[in-house]
Amino acid sequence: MAEGILSRIKERMTIFSKTEKKIAAYILMHAELIPNITTKELANKANVSEASVIRFAKAIGIGSFKSFKIALAQELVTNEEYITDFSIIQKKDSPYELFQKVVHVNRGAIDLLSSSLEKKELERAVHVLKKARKIIFFGVGGSSIAAMDAIYKFTKLGFSAEFSQDFHYMLSLIPYLTDQDVFVAISMSGETKDVLDLAQFAQKKGATLIAITNINKSSLYKKANIRLATPIVEKDFRVGSITSRMTQLTVIDSLYISLFNSIGKGVIEQYQEAREEMVKLRR
Repeated sequence: MAEGILSRIKERMTIFSKTEKKIAAYILMHAELIPNITTKELANKANVSEASVIRFAKAIGIGSFKSFKIALAQELVTNEEYITDFSIIQKKDSPYELFQKVVHVNRGAIDLLSSSLEKKELERAVHVLKKARKIIFFGVGGSSIAAMDAIYKFTKLGFSAEFSQDFHYMLSLIPYLTDQDVFVAISMSGETKDVLDLAQFAQKKGATLIAITNINKSSLYKKANIRLATPIVEKDFRVGSITSRMTQLTVIDSLYISLFNSIGKGVIEQYQEAREEMVKLRR
């Protein structure tokens, strides 16, 4: 559909019937809730009949309410103004309604990740990481959360892994890298200067550059030896990194689980030992 569903609804407000306007108004005000509610729930919210909800979907050119919900979900994932844009303050949603919206957009972003991330690139990344002598992760802002998460997970697997938010400390590590090492650069935009500078330096020393970045042909995307592409689900001007962070964490989790699946038998004893010590130290 070339024209967005929400735009279509807005344009037809003047020609909708009284009942259709009530449904349309609720959808426009609470779009993120719609993919997760039933015809009965929407009917109750808009104070109309279930039959009216079904007819509304057909009135805007969609065969069923189920198809309407699917199409709207796809549109919302790539149109984040309802959650991460500053216009959110114009709506007086309850905390639980906002919770439902966050759940929806995060779920949608992860679903889209299946389309943006290539199977061969993921397999290459796992192969390279498995053989790595040292792995350095780096990201700034919201992307630093994914880098920190990676450190905890990869260290548990016995890898020599490093991350710090201190750019100069990270810079001091790069000269010791070789072609046996991996630099994992994490950036939503793929244009963050600190990330690009360290990534380029690491490549110069022979390290393999793995990029976890949006599938938008950014500078980082172009430089990378291996690209773990995330979907474009947020704008640069936003309240905070929400859906993009979830896709980055999902990529990290996938790498971790894949490596554990491959080398898990060799580290299970250490896992158990760490677990036992953790239990002893609980207070």
